[in-house]
Amino acid sequence: MPRKEILDQIQKYIHPFRISSGKGFRLKDFDPGDTRGLNMEKGEAADLLQRGTRWLAEEQDMLYAQDRWSLLLVFQAMDAAGKDSTIKHVMTGVNPQGCQVFSFKPPSQEDLAHDFMWRYISRLPERGRIGIFNRSYYEEVLVVRVHEDILKQQRLPPSFVGTRIWDERLADIAHFEDYLTRQGTVILKFFLHVSREEQKKRFMKRLDNPGKNWKFSASDVRERKYWLDFMGAYEAAIAATASEQAPWYVVPADNRWFTRLVVAAAIVEAVEKLDLAYPKVSPEQKKELAAARAELAREA
Repeated sequence: MPRKEILDQIQKYIHPFRISSGKGFRLKDFDPGDTRGLNMEKGEAADLLQRGTRWLAEEQDMLYAQDRWSLLLVFQAMDAAGKDSTIKHVMTGVNPQGCQVFSFKPPSQEDLAHDFMWRYISRLPERGRIGIFNRSYYEEVLVVRVHEDILKQQRLPPSFVGTRIWDERLADIAHFEDYLTRQGTVILKFFLHVSREEQKKRFMKRLDNPGKNWKFSASDVRERKYWLDFMGAYEAAIAATASEQAPWYVVPADNRWFTRLVVAAAIVEAVEKLDLAYPKVSPEQKKELAAARAELAREA
């Protein structure tokens, strides 16, 4: 099937989840179990994903060679929503040389001695590369908002810690992303939207499987008490920072196969719009290539 037809086909599966304006956005309008009516066997979904990842690998190779654009993929989610596995499956086949993945843990003392964006800015992707943030600067308006005791550790001057701090941080993030897009960084933000019931099932599987016990932490259960607070924080963040240049995708995460398809399709669509191509060889370079070929031939 021609690429144009494939793009037309996948748009109906990704556009319902694409948020490019926060006006009227409500998280409750999105069903974590939605699959847009798709019913697939595991093998069929894996085959479709594989085709998407091959396509992405081709585009990434041209992105790297062209060395003009960069791509920043931001993944946010509640625990057990599938961030790690989605990144693993979607980016399979992409050249590691052109891809950087960063998983942000709680800030260090050095991090806390700087502004809240400092540690993220230093990890932005270079031109020609794909950067993946497994959690990101959005944690500063999510977990820090829900647990305001963390905010105290950032040692801000008291005059800057008021009722408007979250609106101000969201505005700062929106302006920052606008700046990045004008520097050639394409930004796609994915909120893997898992239901509370599905999260519980996945936690239970981790507890029942000795091989997955290491993935479980007692704090994961404690965080469930703040579920509504987190949903409110996510809704506010998405509404304030969704834009045409840096859209959010509220991706249903109760069915892993569908989550991966939506994420892969969204990335493929975005890079395809860049109209990437390998750099053209100038007449002078062609002469150099011909001379190199002749020299190698003489060695034989």
